[in-house]
Order: sequence, then C-alpha cells, then structure tokens
Amino acid sequence: MNLIIDVGNTLAKVAVFQNDELGKKEVVQKESLEKKIKEIFKEFPEIHAVVTSNVSKTTFSWPSGLQKKARILNLDANTLLPFENLYGTPATLGNDRKALAAAAVKKYPGRNVLVIDAGTCITYDFKNAENQYLGGGISPGLKMRFKALNSFTANLPLVTPQEDLKLIGDSTLSSINSGVIFGFLKEIDGIIEEYASQYDEMLTIITGGDAQFLSINLKNSIFANSNILLEGLNYILEFNISQ
Repeated sequence: MNLIIDVGNTLAKVAVFQNDELGKKEVVQKESLEKKIKEIFKEFPEIHAVVTSNVSKTTFSWPSGLQKKARILNLDANTLLPFENLYGTPATLGNDRKALAAAAVKKYPGRNVLVIDAGTCITYDFKNAENQYLGGGISPGLKMRFKALNSFTANLPLVTPQEDLKLIGDSTLSSINSGVIFGFLKEIDGIIEEYASQYDEMLTIITGGDAQFLSINLKNSIFANSNILLEGLNYILEFNISQ
C-alpha cells in the first residue's frame, strides 16, 4: 500500500493506493498536512512506501512509525522516471509535470498524449507514441489572469467568472469576463489544434482545478481526469521500488 503526497501552490493532496487502485483521497490546507498524514497512517498502518511531490516551501515531519517502516521517496531532479526525458533542462522540470507525463505513459502506452493541467498555471505536457517526454508549455491560469488585470492597472476591479458569459461585454465586469475567459478557452483550443496537426491520433487529457469548467466549454474532444497527477506519482513510486 502506497501513500501519495502532493503539495501544490495552494493546497495539498493526500492519497492511498493499493496497487494501481486509488482507495482514499483528501485535499487539505497545507498547514494541516502533517496532522492529516498522521491520521492516514493510523487508518492505514500497512502503508509500506511513500512518495512526496512538493512544489511549495511547506515543511512537515513524518510520524515515527511511518518513517521506520516505509520507504520514502522525495521526488526531485535525481529520481528515476519511467519514460525517456528529452526536456532540454531536466533539472528544472516541475514534479507535477513529471507525474503527469508518467501517468500518460502508464495509462496510454504507444499513444501521442497531451496533458493539460489547469490550476494556478496552465501546463501543457506532451509525450509521444514512443513514450518520450518532449516538453510543452506554461501559461497563466484563469484566476491569475483576473488577478493580473486588477494588480497591474489602477482602475480595473478583481472579478470572478460569471456563468452568464457575454461575448460583447456591456460593462467593465462583463468585459473583463469576456476577455479573460474567451481568451483562456481560445488559447487552449488553439494549442490542442496545433499539437493535433503535428501528431496523429493524439489524445488530450485535462486535469486541475478548472478542468470541469474547461471540459464543458472547450470545442475540442478531451478526457477529464482529476486524479491523473496522483496516479502518475504512484507509478513513479512503483517504478523506483522495482529498480
């Protein structure tokens, strides 16, 4: 049984896998992470391996019992990966992007796969049919775009997405929503189309906090998977245990 810990920019996720099956998942505030790990280990004392992906500066301590009995893998630049990494600067490749690529390799071997993670940032990660990770792109996420308009101008307010979206904004509020949201959607659709024009039979997977919103509004055919990053971390852990 494996414990998966993913510490993001905003929240932390804790998951338990039995083989390849997700048994439990909880999302917690980062300051509650240490307490949650203790609770999970108490509930699942048979945990024998742990992987952590930490993209923030959050620190925490392990329960003594877990530290004594479990193999703990801290994902970093030296961790073995279950794919050929052709990224030009592998030491700077984010843990989240490694995990997404690993999941794509595990779930869709022999396929061209683009994984889009729509959270604080949007990341685009592509692995080809030869299971080679080529790279992708990084762009501001939806909330970051709204915050940027507010932060870098004197008079524009901080707004939230409106359900009743208008192409032609007839107020400052609706104009910001139109510009940000339609720009957001068109960017992603356009990037998917660019990849699809170069790689045959490409599969697109979307995950992250804005995945549901995007899966409804994008014109391109995509698959939404909210757990793909956790699945990728579990696969990286299993791959390292097997070496």
